[in-house]
Amino acid sequence: MTPPQDETTAAWWDATRQRRLTVQRCAACGHHQHYPRPLCLRCGGPEPPLVDAAGTGVIETFTVVRRAAEPYAVAIVALTEGPRLVSNVEPWQDAAIGAAVRVHWRPLDDGRNLPVFVLE
Repeated sequence: MTPPQDETTAAWWDATRQRRLTVQRCAACGHHQHYPRPLCLRCGGPEPPLVDAAGTGVIETFTVVRRAAEPYAVAIVALTEGPRLVSNVEPWQDAAIGAAVRVHWRPLDDGRNLPVFVLE
């Protein structure tokens, strides 16, 4: 299934076509946030612009899903910029809390890419 996009997330998804991980950074207060929203969660500033993220972070927590044909890890990754992102970690067998990760990309059928994380 291809993830949906809307007018708030379209620019974020467009950046994934170029394999660029972006987060919003509020022009008024500097707060970084993810997923894209129409307002800053800290100060309420309108339409925080997207900025490129380093694509690095650490695993805060994870679980291994074993009900699929192939097990996989779903993790909350704390990005270097501060926001947290829910994603897969590969290889799932080596996922560990506190492990350093970097973004990797899984192609989607429509030309977009889904960010997943690999261990550093």
